[in-house]
Amino acid sequence: MPYTPILATLGYVFSPDGTRVLMVHRNARPGDLHLGKYNGLGGKLEPGEDVVAGMRREIREEAGIECDAMQLAGTISWPGFGKGGEDWFGFIFRVNRFTGVPHSANVEGTLEWVDVERVPALPLWPGDKFFLPLVFDRSGPQFHGVMPYRDGHPLSWNCSTVTANV
Repeated sequence: MPYTPILATLGYVFSPDGTRVLMVHRNARPGDLHLGKYNGLGGKLEPGEDVVAGMRREIREEAGIECDAMQLAGTISWPGFGKGGEDWFGFIFRVNRFTGVPHSANVEGTLEWVDVERVPALPLWPGDKFFLPLVFDRSGPQFHGVMPYRDGHPLSWNCSTVTANV
């Protein structure tokens, strides 16, 4: 059977000094698969949209800011992640510079600046603990992982990294 995942972006917006990250606390929609969890910003790609344009659009829609500098931190394949067991494939970005003032909330929940070192203590998806250290290591290598899910829980985590040849 061919792998036909839902393509999505997930972005982590860093404060100018790099000590905080903008997170959405998904607390606004009952029935939300992510209800109660903290997450980065992002969503599904639209037809004909490249991943960079999709990430910029999602950040603009969800936080009201413009991405001035961003970097692909990596990708993750999430087989079985969706509510109905759909496969997802995410392009994970670091937003290192932006203009504007973030909204305090959006349709999915409250937006909060969180100290990077405090993030692991938040209610997150169980699999986030595997890849967030790679995202938060802003000088680290690009990563590409696979994290199969079943019934809302990760089954495993495999990851490769890519370092730039200089």
